[in-house]
Amino acid sequence: MYSKVNLRMYLPSDEELLERFELPEEQVLYSALPKDVLAEAIQDNCRYAVVITYEEIPAGFFILHEGPDIGEFTANPDAMLLRSFSIDYRYQGQGIAKMAMVQLPEFMKSRFPGRTEVVLAVNKRNKAAQAVYLAAGFQDKGRLIEGPIGPQHIYHLALD
Repeated sequence: MYSKVNLRMYLPSDEELLERFELPEEQVLYSALPKDVLAEAIQDNCRYAVVITYEEIPAGFFILHEGPDIGEFTANPDAMLLRSFSIDYRYQGQGIAKMAMVQLPEFMKSRFPGRTEVVLAVNKRNKAAQAVYLAAGFQDKGRLIEGPIGPQHIYHLALD
């Protein structure tokens, strides 16, 4: 069945639209704008830029990160860290974030076979993001780490 929301790897042709992403100030506290993290993701072999499309138009973005730098978040060598998740403000409120996260396990199996888990850190005060991740199947196993602006829950999504 065709879905209006899809996940795919970043393409250079996405850059212009990603540069124009908008987030309200209170959301920029919790996530990075694509324009602020894209160059690093493109240059780092351990980071993969992923675009969330809505009706084929880039509406969201995140990075999947692997390797030794994610050890603070998980001891699982077969895990990937999801970071810098955002939905362009003009597309928020339509369920795009949840639909994207529900598709994540299949996306991971097709693009990153052998991975057993996705982990992410979500700020303790970011209730909206917590609700999306939990509704999409992520689990809070009770671990908190200190983040740049306060405590962060570590959420886990098993890929079996």
